[in-house]
Amino acid sequence: MPDLSVVQGKYLRDILDQPRALEQTLESLKHNAGLREIAAQLWNGKFQRIVLTGMGSSFHGLHPLNLQLIEHGFSASMVETSELVHYQRRFLDPATLLVAVSQSGRSAEIVCLLDENRNRAAVVAVTNTKASPLARRADAVVLTRAGEEFSVSCKTYVCALMALQWVGDVLCGKDPRWQDLQLATPAVASYLLNWQDHVQSLTKELNDIAHLFLVGRGASLAAVGTGALTIKESDHFQAEGMSSAAFRHGPFEMLTPESFVLVFSGDGRTRDLNTKLFADIRGRGSRADRIGEEALLPPFLLSAAASSIRPILEILPVQMITLALAAIAGREPGRFDFATKVTTTE
Repeated sequence: MPDLSVVQGKYLRDILDQPRALEQTLESLKHNAGLREIAAQLWNGKFQRIVLTGMGSSFHGLHPLNLQLIEHGFSASMVETSELVHYQRRFLDPATLLVAVSQSGRSAEIVCLLDENRNRAAVVAVTNTKASPLARRADAVVLTRAGEEFSVSCKTYVCALMALQWVGDVLCGKDPRWQDLQLATPAVASYLLNWQDHVQSLTKELNDIAHLFLVGRGASLAAVGTGALTIKESDHFQAEGMSSAAFRHGPFEMLTPESFVLVFSGDGRTRDLNTKLFADIRGRGSRADRIGEEALLPPFLLSAAASSIRPILEILPVQMITLALAAIAGREPGRFDFATKVTTTE
């Protein structure tokens, strides 16, 4: 049994601090009225499009909001900030509403965006840093209350998901789903209470894997993209995240007994498709499990939850994977060798 003492550092403390961070973020959202003026301008037809932008986990976390806005009838799209400032500058005009997410609010791409935009497009900022360039130069600011974070995004990510759910409700003219969001803190706390059992279980399952894939559809793409990035950052272990459909177009061919595929069950619209993929993977002799109510292993078991908080819960098992891989390798998770917490070079 791997020694879990190696994982008990600052990164784990940030993971275990997520319930507190979510609770304080939710409380701050209840007293934030700055977004409503922008929403009124949106309803009055000032903006022809909504562009959602960020980098890394801040980008991947935009998937649920993007779907919510499209389903409500808005013309919305997700664009990585680096692509936006270099190849899609035409979006930076008064007909565009930008929703920019950056935990630090001062990454290289975000600063470049603010300089390139020059106040042409209205900017809604979602950030964890009040004094950042993004917060100072945005038309409306939504602050998360995650507090200081050691390295890999964990509590800042789940707090951003909560804030973006609230942003979506306000922009769509809906009453914020406070009752749903209030469920997030106890659900996360309950899951993390058993973190040691989860990690020990996963060290047995992942001990000899060579290929790790995360696949899903719809809003689950937030956890798929963020999860693969988090594993690479935390553990220096190659993980690939993609849509369940894309997985069949190539990676399915490379399955071996040393592969592990984590399939996010997702919502009812495509759950049957994800279930069929899961069965086909196991039929090829590869290992796989589902994140959801039908999981085989306890760390991947998530009870039915409101759709608004499901993306928050879906990242928790991936965080347990990062701890398990670190325990197997005998290295502290989340400690950077080359990168920095804030990416200041593009």
